[in-house]
Amino acid sequence: MTVIDLAQADVRELNRTLQMAESGSFEVRHPGGAHALAAGLTRPIDVTIDGHAGYYCAGMNQEGIVTVSGNVGTGVAENMMSGTVRVRGDASQSAGATAHGGLLVIEGNTSARCGISLKGGDIVVGGSVGHMAAFMAQAGRLVVLGDAGADLGDSLYEAQIYVRGTVASLGADCEEKEMTASHQEELAALLEQAGAIADAAAFRRYGSGRNLYHFNIDNAGSY
Repeated sequence: MTVIDLAQADVRELNRTLQMAESGSFEVRHPGGAHALAAGLTRPIDVTIDGHAGYYCAGMNQEGIVTVSGNVGTGVAENMMSGTVRVRGDASQSAGATAHGGLLVIEGNTSARCGISLKGGDIVVGGSVGHMAAFMAQAGRLVVLGDAGADLGDSLYEAQIYVRGTVASLGADCEEKEMTASHQEELAALLEQAGAIADAAAFRRYGSGRNLYHFNIDNAGSY
């Protein structure tokens, strides 16, 4: 394993080293809440950040396996394409924003707008999510083992949401859907992949009512 100590190196040097690596394992020490750690990875390398990270940690990830042993700031795994990002602690707002693929696991809680504009990735949250989670999410899955804040799934397209706890309120055009055996099977597989211990049958499923993105000319006078 290669150790990079941010008490001695800077973030640009760290990311250059990680982006040039073809393979291998890396440990980042003394991250000190720095921003954009392990951003722009394009190869299947294993990166462990030993501490807290700031904004946009593991952003634009492709194939990388990134683990943060502490908390993360805004936009962790933003625009992720593939790979796995795991946060052992809590995440701030907009976790997994616009992710096209890959798996983001947050073992703690997240703040507002988790999974905003999700485009195909999977997000599994071990704790609770703040308000407007999955806002305008187009595809992919958001799984919440705890509770969900107000306006869950507001302006949702075709993403799927699973919540085990309570939901403060549903956003515009988001509604509860039938939880079939096939959905339970799919959810159970995702929970296992994320290393989350939970009974898929205990979750409720939410999706789009498919009303907002069909414009009716009869309502034109209302705009």
